Amino acid sequence: MPRSLLRWRRGAAAGPVVAAPAAPAIDDLYRERRLPLVRLAVLMVDDLHTAEDIVQDVFTRLYRRHGTGLDAVTDPEAYLVSAVMNAARSALRRRRIARAYLPPRPAPAPAAEDEALLGTADGDVIRALSRLTIRQRQVIVLRYWSGLSEREIAGTLRITTGTVKSTAHRALTLLRAQLEER
Repeated sequence: MPRSLLRWRRGAAAGPVVAAPAAPAIDDLYRERRLPLVRLAVLMVDDLHTAEDIVQDVFTRLYRRHGTGLDAVTDPEAYLVSAVMNAARSALRRRRIARAYLPPRPAPAPAAEDEALLGTADGDVIRALSRLTIRQRQVIVLRYWSGLSEREIAGTLRITTGTVKSTAHRALTLLRAQLEER
């Protein structure tokens, strides 16, 4: 037998060609799977409105990517479950980041009597002090406002007296430079 006839015969012996079941249309899939997916998302994010938004977004992305026919998607239901789980994780991550964010505190407004009692030069010194590092500010305040000795400052801050001297020197140099600019 010729080769082409053998191929034809083998194909005929295999039986009729059965088409793979057609993928459901996106609107059918939406009607069937929306509520179970919302329930899944609610279990993940513990908020009905967020869960509904997640499912809606997943279906919207699926529609934008594949249109109404889902022939290109191997298993649309598994795709939807995976997409809802990923979107729920993203929502939880965004929620955790938003809760961790603390907005910067507004600077306290000075009292009216502080403005009256402090002269303009004192205000300049206080603003210049705020530009120093914490350690420099501590050393200067303890030395010149509290009147502590270098040894007492070293004991209070748990640093050596040499560190107190060098920190005070650097801080005073910076303060002079900042106050001369004004």
